Amino acid sequence: MKIIKSISGGEAIIASVIENNADTIFGIPGAQIYPLFDGIFKSKVNLITPRHEQTAAYMAMGYAKSTGKTGVFSVVPGPGILNTTAALCTAMGNCTPLVALTGQVPTSFVGKGRGHLHELTDQSGTLRTLIKEAISIDNPQNTSRQVNEAFRLAQSGRPGPVSVEMCWDTMANISDFAIDEPIYPRELDESIDLDSINDAVKLLVSAKKPMIMCGSGALDAAEEVLALAQLFNAPVSAFRSGRGIVSEDNPLGVPPVAARELWEDVDVLIGIGTRLEMPYMRWGNYMNYESAPSSGPKLIRIDIDPKQMDIFKPDVAVVADAKKACRLLFNKLSNKVKPNAFRLDEISTAKHLAWKAIQKMQPQMSYLSVIRDVLPRDGFYIPELSQMGFTTWAGGLPVLAPRTFIDAGFQGTLGYGFSTALGVKVANPDKAVLSVCGDGGFMFSAQELITASEHNIGLITLVFNNQGYGNVMRDQKMGYGGRLSGSELTTPDFVKLAESCHVRAHRVFTPQQLKPVLEMCINKNQPALIEIVGERGEEVSPWEFINMTSSLKDKERADQIW
Repeated sequence: MKIIKSISGGEAIIASVIENNADTIFGIPGAQIYPLFDGIFKSKVNLITPRHEQTAAYMAMGYAKSTGKTGVFSVVPGPGILNTTAALCTAMGNCTPLVALTGQVPTSFVGKGRGHLHELTDQSGTLRTLIKEAISIDNPQNTSRQVNEAFRLAQSGRPGPVSVEMCWDTMANISDFAIDEPIYPRELDESIDLDSINDAVKLLVSAKKPMIMCGSGALDAAEEVLALAQLFNAPVSAFRSGRGIVSEDNPLGVPPVAARELWEDVDVLIGIGTRLEMPYMRWGNYMNYESAPSSGPKLIRIDIDPKQMDIFKPDVAVVADAKKACRLLFNKLSNKVKPNAFRLDEISTAKHLAWKAIQKMQPQMSYLSVIRDVLPRDGFYIPELSQMGFTTWAGGLPVLAPRTFIDAGFQGTLGYGFSTALGVKVANPDKAVLSVCGDGGFMFSAQELITASEHNIGLITLVFNNQGYGNVMRDQKMGYGGRLSGSELTTPDFVKLAESCHVRAHRVFTPQQLKPVLEMCINKNQPALIEIVGERGEEVSPWEFINMTSSLKDKERADQIW
């Protein structure tokens, strides 16, 4: 503990944030949080000021998702914090640790309903419906302890967002503050149920063709997951957040469509830190989500969140940190099982067949091929809800390292990509970071081009301009008789828009034109926008490869019959 004398409540919050190893805050100042921003000014923390509160939260999410650290943002209460809720529910869904710093009306007005500036009936209660916890600092002497608790909660168990609020007057008052050491998440070694580990071992000892599927809960367990997979030559796959935990150019790293091709023969599935959306919500019509499916492989789930085991019950539930559980399984299995030599050929064949099949998704695949050729192995790719983004869900972009493919997760939040990618680049200034958007999603936060310029955030943004919400347009053509309602868009001149924000801009029309421009932009490491012009509705839909109810071989046989 250290005592800092004669500082405001806002300065005490910032001092406590810094004690928790935060080096960057994304935020927009306002009356109720002036003392916070004064504390930022007096500290060495890096301040990034976007042009919209939602962007502040998304940038913090990108910062956190790409590093594993806790992202921090600060906005005013009421409409300010409400503007961030799309990002907060996204971060809650994709398990991103965030701490949101906000204000509150003066103490004497709390709960009075007088209509004070930015007053909400129950701000903390509203936020608790969306995030892990909302903390109110009522006693300024508890400031450090409660900020520490926010950081602990954000990282503990299933990571997620936590908010901290303090009343306007309390934040401005000067006092002596005790700044405590951070509270780190509790170690879980002693809490692992060894009986569940032994039950998993029993299933795996007799497994002939196991498969591993990863989610964001396995992002920090890449070494352990690969070691476990190598015991069997088990394929390792993922849908979105878990991509790259085992590199997809590794013989055991399997993208989604190839995993579907192997699925029919799998006898034991190990789900590590994942909701298992791909096999049980997209590949099969399993409506009873409260118990393990009666058909298909035996299911082992490893997850740090015990609630997940009630939401979807497996045959064996291992409530544990992914690294520790995988290490325990490896140690118990290493002398009991042998790699299946034939499995490598089967995996290779499935990967080849899948890659060949998904080439029909054009022009997306041609552009993704260029991007993969140019983007370094440790470069980051942040998709959007777009035809390009959905093509990556089907494996159109091989992912080669954990945390390098940053998706919105199950919330499917249109417009998250550009803002999130800005935060990724702030956290990784020396690595290549690509934001790949459709014109519709990009316009949700296009004003942040000026943020990139002002803070010299060297993000490269690819805007695929087909003048429409491409997926909505596809759905309306297929299911609503071609009645296009709200899906056709008029777009600005993106090159001029970027240049007006002091960002270098280029326009291309083909994959061949993109390659030298993208190479140049990566080498320069400066803010850049590349507009890629296409025709409305020209993209071949990826959805047959995302919701695959049968394997490619079965599809091929069915096509031949018909």
